[in-house]
Amino acid sequence: MATKRKSSRKSSAKGRKKVGKVMHQYKHGQLKSAGRKKVKSRKQAIAIGLSEARRSGAKVPLKRKSTSKKSSSSRKRS
Repeated sequence: MATKRKSSRKSSAKGRKKVGKVMHQYKHGQLKSAGRKKVKSRKQAIAIGLSEARRSGAKVPLKRKSTSKKSSSSRKRS
């Protein structure tokens, strides 16, 4: 029997609805960034949807923290 995994990233119905509405606008070419240029990136459209959902008070996952990679020049060489 397969067991179900619980996802740590959960969002409320209000948040999903807001992101869905924004993605609909994106797919129809109506989504604009800061009211000026049309959004062309799917990732940017999702980010705008999550941001709007957070502003409206919906429960959405936290922002992903950027991970900085160590540069190869900082390693010691023997």
